[in-house]
Amino acid sequence: MHGITFETVALIFLLAGLVKGVAGMGLPTVAMGLLGLVAAPAQAAALVVIPSLVTNLWQFLSGRRWLALARRTWPMLAAIGLATWESAGLMTGPGAARALTWLGLVLVVYAAIGLAKIRISVPARHEAWLSAAVGAATGLVTGATGVFVIPAVPYLQALGFEKDNLVQVLGLSFTTSTLALAAGLASRGAFRLSEAGASALCVAPALIGMTVGQAIRTRVNPATFRLIFLAGLALLGADLIARSMM
Repeated sequence: MHGITFETVALIFLLAGLVKGVAGMGLPTVAMGLLGLVAAPAQAAALVVIPSLVTNLWQFLSGRRWLALARRTWPMLAAIGLATWESAGLMTGPGAARALTWLGLVLVVYAAIGLAKIRISVPARHEAWLSAAVGAATGLVTGATGVFVIPAVPYLQALGFEKDNLVQVLGLSFTTSTLALAAGLASRGAFRLSEAGASALCVAPALIGMTVGQAIRTRVNPATFRLIFLAGLALLGADLIARSMM
């Protein structure tokens, strides 16, 4: 793992999995943010691929409406896939030096949107073209930072899905982003057999963290946990930005 101890990586994925277990999302976001403190974004993204794929595919397939959700969101999913694959070079090419700044900025923006409790709604007549635009923007952000949440999460929340369907469709969106990111990194030599093996080792701590998080979900106040989670992301993002400017 090129300069990072397995113990450090395992602890990061344990924590990221715990957040996902409690909140239903956040594993790639938390993992990328914390790994950004100790590794280059491209290396961090390669480590996140398999744990993210396993946990988000599980989240997507655990529901019953997977086919209907895929049909409704396919323009967004297609745009995510294409834009992520095309923009993965932003983490591996000449602009890779700025990837840490973009990662920090995305974490701060996502936290700010959540803390501000911004709520929007999308009229059905605009959903088709907006889905493709949001997918393309999400793919660009994913390719530059390895984080899948902006603007996909606020957009999907704005579509008015019921709670269970929202959790499931988020899993579908994140699965698509993960597969496209893996393909984009692989095409640029940043996700080879050695990186895939290291990423596979991160699955166990992520699943352990998820299991623990699910067990304590009913014992914590959701609003308090969300506040702590978002505030922590904002501080982490600000720290990554500061580090990138040193």
